[in-house]
Amino acid sequence: MALSYRARRRLSLLLLLVWLPLYVVVAVTVMNLLGRPAFWIELLIYISLGVLWALPFRAVFRGVGKAEPEADAGEKAPD
Repeated sequence: MALSYRARRRLSLLLLLVWLPLYVVVAVTVMNLLGRPAFWIELLIYISLGVLWALPFRAVFRGVGKAEPEADAGEKAPD
């Protein structure tokens, strides 16, 4: 399923504004329920969780920060 540029932008915004805060709350809650491990172990867990959340969404975020592809085609000057 190929998403359009506009759909990927909207989905990425939704992921960053809704999914990421929920993920952080769940991760911190689970860590608190498990008990507090040593500082270095806790740091490694949080770093790995910080990377893992984005892996499934790489395709959504790829190219979203660039200019819209359709806008570039219309703004080219004739030769």
